[in-house]
Amino acid sequence: MSQTIFPAPRKIEAPSAAQRPFSFIHHSTEISDPWHWLKDQGYPEVTDPDILDYLKAENSYFETVMKPQQAMTDKIFGELKGRIKEDDVSVPWVEGDFEYRWAYGEGAQYRTWYRRPLGAEHWGVLLDENIEAGSHEYFRLGDMSISPDGKLMAWSVDNNGSERFTVKVRVIETGELLESHVEETSGNVVWSADSKHFFYVHVSAEWRPYKVFIHTLGTEQSDHLVYEEKDTSFFVSVGLSSSRGYIFIRAADHVTAELCAVKADAPFSAPMRINNRKAGHDCHADHGQGQFIIRTNRAHKNFSLVSVGDDDPLEVNWQTIMDGGDGHYIRGHQMFKNLTVVQERINGLDQVRLLRAGGDQTVAFPEDVYAANIGHNPAFDQTHIRLNYTSMVTPNTVFDYDLNTGELIPRKVQEIPSGYDASSYVTERIMVTARDGARVPVSIVSRKDVASQTGPKPLHLYGYGAYGLGMDPSFSSGRISLLDRGFIYAIAHIRGGDDMGYGWYEDGKLDKRENTFNDFVDCGRALVGLDYTKAGDISISGGSAGGELMGAVVNQAPELFRAVVMHVPFVDVLNTMLDESLPLTPIEWPEWGNPIALKEVFDHIRSYSPYDQIEAKDYPPMMVTGGLNDPRVTYWEPAKWTAKMRAYKTDNNVLVMKINMGAGHGGKSGRFERLHETAEEYSFILMTFGIGT
Repeated sequence: MSQTIFPAPRKIEAPSAAQRPFSFIHHSTEISDPWHWLKDQGYPEVTDPDILDYLKAENSYFETVMKPQQAMTDKIFGELKGRIKEDDVSVPWVEGDFEYRWAYGEGAQYRTWYRRPLGAEHWGVLLDENIEAGSHEYFRLGDMSISPDGKLMAWSVDNNGSERFTVKVRVIETGELLESHVEETSGNVVWSADSKHFFYVHVSAEWRPYKVFIHTLGTEQSDHLVYEEKDTSFFVSVGLSSSRGYIFIRAADHVTAELCAVKADAPFSAPMRINNRKAGHDCHADHGQGQFIIRTNRAHKNFSLVSVGDDDPLEVNWQTIMDGGDGHYIRGHQMFKNLTVVQERINGLDQVRLLRAGGDQTVAFPEDVYAANIGHNPAFDQTHIRLNYTSMVTPNTVFDYDLNTGELIPRKVQEIPSGYDASSYVTERIMVTARDGARVPVSIVSRKDVASQTGPKPLHLYGYGAYGLGMDPSFSSGRISLLDRGFIYAIAHIRGGDDMGYGWYEDGKLDKRENTFNDFVDCGRALVGLDYTKAGDISISGGSAGGELMGAVVNQAPELFRAVVMHVPFVDVLNTMLDESLPLTPIEWPEWGNPIALKEVFDHIRSYSPYDQIEAKDYPPMMVTGGLNDPRVTYWEPAKWTAKMRAYKTDNNVLVMKINMGAGHGGKSGRFERLHETAEEYSFILMTFGIGT
């Protein structure tokens, strides 16, 4: 007998996607996929009227189901909006002879960027994103780069969410827009030292960044090819060293990287190789003080730092300056004129270390559990290091660490205009023993008065667990709308992320992928066992690979969850990893495995792929989202999941899907539009708990 948590409206018929016979055989196994037709064969163009009609029908159903909750959605939106400073302004930063900042105008969806000469009083407008966005449904600024002589501004724009950026160039003093429009780029713009050329990465028709070009101002887009990556499993990026002396070209998949460098004052010189490509060797470089410092995992999986002269940087000349270790994870670094700043994690806790002639120094932060990282530091020679800091109860804070005094100076604390009292909330970190004995951290935040109450409470559990992307125990002003309604909010730092080091990532990928899913379920069960909540009173959410997590855990333990929110969910894992025509498939094989080549990989992915594992059983209420122009998780993954789930599930719980028809992977782009989507998500969760406005 099915258990109904939140029933679908009886008077409204949910869309039903037709089943059309389709099957294929791979490794002697026949796969039937009657919703294969939801993938437009002309992709990335989506023109099939049957597909578009189905997506529109799902959007209409979503709006109809959510309409009775409009008062709740509006109330939550008002709360979320009340917690952001509408006329927010950044901490200024110095670059060359100018000072820069960005600001939001009251009611503005996007930022405006400003600069002024050092010592001047008045700010001049560099770029108003609101004007650039115009009437476009979607707008994203990819990069904004000022030429070394300070006279020109190059910026890149994506107007549909496809992550194909157009680069434009403007004369700052006159506002003259140059004819140099460069199409089909990845978004990055790096100037040569003479301000006459810039480097960019061209993306293929399949959206693979693979060619590095130099564009000369005043010419058509028939540019000088600097680098071309032939291996379809590698993506290419460009970046500028902190010294501004070198332009880096990095070709990488998720585990292997190859680095080259071009002198910024000799842009047409041949790229200088820093390391030879070797499977499993990952590295990142910066430059200063006549040397490269490279973060490399060749000696330890948790990385080390090595130095090498910039005249002959090949690996044979590398000298170790800092070793990583089992509990010491080196996560990043930046070079300055007289020191190197290292971002690291010691036994799972963020640290920032300064390496300089007088010895190492670690920055002391005010809380025991927090997230901290190197902030925006464009000036090579400066007397402070800008840092970002937050915790589950502490709003995002920008600190300047004074290099002379060692003082940590707060420059900006996130304002909550409607009011926020950190002393009303409490955070803790517990360790959960997973089924295989691994100790998994869980960060928890709640109101103090809720925490003091005995008995289980509603709990929201969030997770990601992929690509080595750890989830910081950071602050969220939006989360308060759940906390103030009696929720506990928890983040499961599951394997697949790098929360506990690079080995934590390795233990959640390839043939160990199920550890990620099992960790999340085991965290949920432990929270029940510890009386934070009870089974069936946990809402969960995740996006992209975190959406895959949602699909896998709801297949494994649907009885645990009250509601599931799946944002752009990567749920059709087997079919996607079998389709090497998709730009992200070859580069993803080091993460998931190659089922085309290996039967054991094919069988393994099939055994957990959420779409393939949907069964005829009860599932909790679900909200699914996607973007028609999403190049990362294509729209048909959430669409196929929703269609198959409707056909298989035996409950009467509500299932809704919303596809943004003019956006990509990150959903809508304006800050208030994003808040409204969060309000819809929270409204959906609260209605499944029967919690009113």
